[in-house]
Amino acid sequence: RAGAAARPPAPRARGGACVAAAVISGEGTGGECRVLSPSSALPELSSQKKFDEIKKANQAAAKKLVEEQFSSSSEDDDEDAEVKQGKILAKTFTIYTSQTDGDASELERTRQYMNEAFQSGAMTCLICIASVKRNQAVWSCCGCFCIFHLVCIQKWAKDSLFLVSSPLTDDDFGKKDYPWPCPKCRFEYKRSETPSRYYCYCGKVENPALDPWLVPHSCGQICEREFRPSCGHKCLLLCHPGPCPPCPKMVTTTCHCKKAKPVPRRCSAKEWSCRLPCGRTLLCGQHTCENACHAGDCQPCPRVSKQRCICGRQTAERLCASPQWQCDQVCGKCLPCGNHTCERVCHADPCGDCPRSGKRSCPCEKSKFTLPCTEDVPTCGDSCDKVLECGIHKCSQRCHRGPCEICRQEVEKQCRCGKHTKRMPCHKPYLCETKCTKIRDCQKHQCRRKCCSGNCPPCDQVCGRTLGCRNHKCPSGCHRGSCNPCPETVDVKCNCGKTVIKVPCGRERTIKPPKCKQLCSRPPTCHHSTQEKHYCHFGRCPPCRQSCQKTLTCGHLCPVSCHDEALVKQTGLHQSAGPWEQPSEPAFIQTALPCPPCEVPVPVECLGQHEVSSLPCHSANPYPCIRFCGRLLDCQNHTCMKECHHVTKLNSTEDEKKAGPECLQCEEECTKPRPSGCPHRCVLPCHPGDCPSCLQMLKIKCHCKLSILYIECLKLTCADLEEKELLTSCKNQCPKELPCGHRCKGICHSGSCPLNCSQKVKLRCLCKRLKKEIQCSKIKEGQVSLECDALCKEMKRKASEIKEAEAKAAVEEEKRRQQAELEAFENRLKGRRKNKRRKDEVEVEQSSWQKYKNLIMLPVFGVAVVMV
Repeated sequence: RAGAAARPPAPRARGGACVAAAVISGEGTGGECRVLSPSSALPELSSQKKFDEIKKANQAAAKKLVEEQFSSSSEDDDEDAEVKQGKILAKTFTIYTSQTDGDASELERTRQYMNEAFQSGAMTCLICIASVKRNQAVWSCCGCFCIFHLVCIQKWAKDSLFLVSSPLTDDDFGKKDYPWPCPKCRFEYKRSETPSRYYCYCGKVENPALDPWLVPHSCGQICEREFRPSCGHKCLLLCHPGPCPPCPKMVTTTCHCKKAKPVPRRCSAKEWSCRLPCGRTLLCGQHTCENACHAGDCQPCPRVSKQRCICGRQTAERLCASPQWQCDQVCGKCLPCGNHTCERVCHADPCGDCPRSGKRSCPCEKSKFTLPCTEDVPTCGDSCDKVLECGIHKCSQRCHRGPCEICRQEVEKQCRCGKHTKRMPCHKPYLCETKCTKIRDCQKHQCRRKCCSGNCPPCDQVCGRTLGCRNHKCPSGCHRGSCNPCPETVDVKCNCGKTVIKVPCGRERTIKPPKCKQLCSRPPTCHHSTQEKHYCHFGRCPPCRQSCQKTLTCGHLCPVSCHDEALVKQTGLHQSAGPWEQPSEPAFIQTALPCPPCEVPVPVECLGQHEVSSLPCHSANPYPCIRFCGRLLDCQNHTCMKECHHVTKLNSTEDEKKAGPECLQCEEECTKPRPSGCPHRCVLPCHPGDCPSCLQMLKIKCHCKLSILYIECLKLTCADLEEKELLTSCKNQCPKELPCGHRCKGICHSGSCPLNCSQKVKLRCLCKRLKKEIQCSKIKEGQVSLECDALCKEMKRKASEIKEAEAKAAVEEEKRRQQAELEAFENRLKGRRKNKRRKDEVEVEQSSWQKYKNLIMLPVFGVAVVMV
């Protein structure tokens, strides 16, 4: 690029801050580089702008480099994230385990592999002893499910095949197809099964894409691998490392003895026992199995019985499960020849013929003789002619018993390397003194074996090269290619040395020290006699979190955390030398801080002695509360409304609630309660004692509200009920109306009027013919009533008869009117029918000739005209 480029700074060891950054720039096509400085030939503003841009680019590059370095390290992973992932996996597999009735050991292995797959740096290639990252091609063993780098396993397979198939003394050794083993479980693979491509765990997708939401090296599809042992189902989990969990399918199956009813169970635990006696007949044929329902064949019968051996000579108590047994006696029965006895040990089948009967061969097997079984076969006298051990020559002796002698013929032999020949006995090997100069399979050393046939053995020297751990040398025989990983293990200890873990040699430099559960035994560095309990660790102890407990000036103990070793940021007045200088970080120094002000709550009374509040000890002084003073003023009626303040006591014997010289003076009017009914206020200012009597005139209305009366306030307020009734009456007739409608006859009074009205009213009977004057109150009470006499009843009867006659006449009149309307309608209807009948009588029906004469005459006249 034609722009400025920045070289990323070198990061500090575990510090995360960059040390320095060199700014370089390339101009033109020549690619020359020069160091930029503030005194550049470019204009001042443009150079400063470029410096700022390059400075920002350097800082961003350094930060990115440090983040990548720390994020790729397996030792700096966040422990909280690992704990959360472990809890999620544990919860997931706990649910799976609770729903599976069978053995969950395979499930635990799957959970372990899944946990290691999620944790950065947990998976380690056992060949190169390096962490397996998410973006690297891997290969998984189908036996132990261990994960290796694809390049490492290819190299391992190649080296293993070379070491195994290297030619030794056998000419056909190199032609055989030898397998190569897994580095961990030694599971053997054929030469053709050497991995050449990167597949996911289930083997469906080649080169699976890196997805942060999936298990590393997984394709995200359903696994669909067959369960082990095979049950006909396939794994339904997503593509995952490690073995497949037990089959969770539900199947209906019966118990081992087939007696119980079929029940639904998990396919992985489909074999179950009903716990009832088995009952199957044992191999002895006499007893039945008494064990609980079980899988497989029944155990041998545990009972003991007397049984005869095969030949039937001896009887012994033996297990019922093994009825057939042999005694140690020789049969001894006489054979059919009558000269020999059977030499077989206890047997049940027939002894057979005598082994010396029939035709027998001589030792060289050239002649056959038929002799009695009591005579031995003689030699035939011919030459032996059996092939000797050399495989070339034959025995020249006469027919003899026993083995032949060694071959003593002299032949011309060629040595094993084929360079020399010599005449010597056939049974002796010939090895020359010439040493082989071929390079062995290690491609480093000569064979140096005397008279080598060309198939040089593997190099027997020790390799001795320094292994990848940089601590040990290769103890294997001299070989080609890279050496195997160091087989040694190293102890990695905690700070106190009580917790130890074993790691492969060479890994101790990058592995985290083990977490020790022992308490730290270092002495405290603060003023406390003992430090807080914490586990063993490297580096400085954590800051002390115990309470300070130093005695303050007020006498209380300091309750805050220990501050003897507080980290304080120290900022200096350093001036940067130029825009290229990195800003220095503020330094932290460890110093002892003074104790903070005492915050112990102390009860403090306010200035006006109204309340007691708890205030911090460092500010425990009398304070004004929000309340009013509340002390009783000299008027003995009001209290001081001034905000809480200090009051000076002139005399120690004075009441504490009495106002002092700092309190306000009362300027209010008299607010003492007046006598009942007096609406006037006291004419004096606020004073102690009772108020004087009220002498003002009251203007009030009488009871009937028609007259206005003037009465002294003192008389009215001091009078009793009867006197007040007389004073407020105008002595006139009451104007109120009674419920009956008449006016009250009493004098002006309070309250409601009496209900017994004495006014005379007229009372009539029901027909209104008879009448009588009676007192109004008696009528309201229902004490008097006026009944109709006989004349009234007769008049009422006649009136009802007249009404009935009128109603009957009206009904008859209505019927006549309706009859007249009906007759008029019928007359109108008859007139219409007569007119229609007259029209029907005038019309005369036509004959057939009149109807069809026109149709007949027209053709006739037409024919006549044509003939004329």
